[in-house]
Amino acid sequence: ATILRELDVVHPAAKLLVMASQQQDAEMGDGTNLVIVLAGELLKKAEELIRMGLKTSDIVSGYEKAQNFAMATLEELEVDRLQDMRSATELSKALRTVVASKQSGTEDTLAALVAEAVLAVLPQNPLNFNVDNVRVVKIMGGSLEQSKVVKGMVFGREPDGVIKKASRAKVGVFSCPIDISQTETKGTVLLKNAQEMMDFTKGEESRLEAAIKELYDSGLRVLVAGSTVGDLAMHYLNRFNILVVKVLSKFELRRLCRVVGATPLARLGAPMPDEMGQIDVVETTEIGGDRVTVFRQEDVNAVTRTATIVLRGATQNHLEDVERAIDDGVNAVKAITKDPRLVPGAGATEIQLVERISNFADRTPGLPQHAIRKYAEAFEVIPRTLAESAGLDATEVLSRLYTAH
Repeated sequence: ATILRELDVVHPAAKLLVMASQQQDAEMGDGTNLVIVLAGELLKKAEELIRMGLKTSDIVSGYEKAQNFAMATLEELEVDRLQDMRSATELSKALRTVVASKQSGTEDTLAALVAEAVLAVLPQNPLNFNVDNVRVVKIMGGSLEQSKVVKGMVFGREPDGVIKKASRAKVGVFSCPIDISQTETKGTVLLKNAQEMMDFTKGEESRLEAAIKELYDSGLRVLVAGSTVGDLAMHYLNRFNILVVKVLSKFELRRLCRVVGATPLARLGAPMPDEMGQIDVVETTEIGGDRVTVFRQEDVNAVTRTATIVLRGATQNHLEDVERAIDDGVNAVKAITKDPRLVPGAGATEIQLVERISNFADRTPGLPQHAIRKYAEAFEVIPRTLAESAGLDATEVLSRLYTAH
């Protein structure tokens, strides 16, 4: 999916494949390569059929029949299912294979981490599970085994002011700078005497103090800034005991708004009661020498409960690879909430489909049977690719698989 995102595709048919892969990523969060490989193979087989002299309508008709048969066959190939969504061992069972495809060797550690994070935020009705409620924060240093799950939303920096902790507090989120408003262009001020000079800065200070006092009087105790916070503003915020956290990523700011239930404001001023959010605990803790801020909702039934997986690792690249594996794992859980059935992996399901669809082709009269047979052959590409990736002889592996099935 990462490679496809960077490619500049011009051919309309190839564009369709890229779109299908992106849709798969949006829906399921995994299986993007499978979509591309399988679709490419189906097109390759269709080309062979056209060279044989089949009309496109016959190919489409055969492919559709084969597709319907394959969907019906898949229903019979279930080998296991998740009995209990709230059991960490049951979840790990399904997650292990998903994570292993991206991070082989560390799948047990990562599957346990994802299972713990998911269970911390799983709502009463698992169908309402939101993948956005599991966040990942990457902190350099240490080893992967030192990674842990923190309940709440973690930001990789500590609050800016002197106040480091707040509980059961009202939260205001501002996307504008917390400072005295400056003019767009250079302003020229004409001062007649020393008194005017003294009053000039005093007026600024009193206006800013009034603005911060307005925030304090509205009940706000935690201020989240999406932009800069001026030194003078920080002085007054500290004086009024308001905790200040800077969140410069607009995506993180949006997620935080969802967690606390606040509306981001583009003006400095007291927010209305419905624009403010509520947070149970804001605290600063230390993880591997780095100070981080945790926003946590304690209510068990809160839809916005969040868990953060704090990843440790030696290099940034390694951490990003692990993050991708975790994203796949969390998305797999979302898929499991809709359908808890599992089928055999490592190309076993595909080989079984090849066998059954080929038999179906033998029973089908007319020209579409050629298309159905080619549709079946296309599934061979999955075990073949897996064998080649593992450095084995694909032809030998396929013949052994056919014997086993």
